[in-house]
Amino acid sequence: MSDAQALVTAEEDLPRCPWANTAPDYAEYHDTEWGVPLTGEIAMFERLCLESFQSGLSWLVILRKRDAFRRAFAGFDPARVAEFDSDDVERLLTDTDIVRNRAKIEAVIANARLIPGLEIALDELLWSFAPAPGEHTRPSDISEVPATSDASRAMARELKRRGFSFVGPTTCYALMQATGMVDDHVAGCWLAS
Repeated sequence: MSDAQALVTAEEDLPRCPWANTAPDYAEYHDTEWGVPLTGEIAMFERLCLESFQSGLSWLVILRKRDAFRRAFAGFDPARVAEFDSDDVERLLTDTDIVRNRAKIEAVIANARLIPGLEIALDELLWSFAPAPGEHTRPSDISEVPATSDASRAMARELKRRGFSFVGPTTCYALMQATGMVDDHVAGCWLAS
């Protein structure tokens, strides 16, 4: 195992996944959110949107802009975001506190408009792709953490079939990790169960 793959120990003497101590924001996110089961339409919509914005960027960029994203996108309330119009898109494109990518902004709005038409709640739909207990193997080190899985590919296909955009298999796998559908805390991490 290389030094980069070794568990990192912080000031609190907690062994963490290697990425978690590269920045204080990461340590906090790792210790309090990443891998914790999450439900609720607004919470899951926020994570789906943030993971979509992260595509091609560092998660740290998104994490540090998270409060600004929440302000800009009405707390990620899908009903409110669905009402955004072209003036809102232009407003968001001038907001230097968020990632100003027209395609991603328009995707968030379009995705919010699809939610009322779902026959089940958004979080139920997303969680329907979570592996059954015992189907997901805990990685022994960071090199074993996949970027996608069969489940994330299936989730991406289904979301795209329903008209969602910026929801590829890698984005869906990151969502699954972030919301506790899969637990990729490496063996030895204080949060590995």
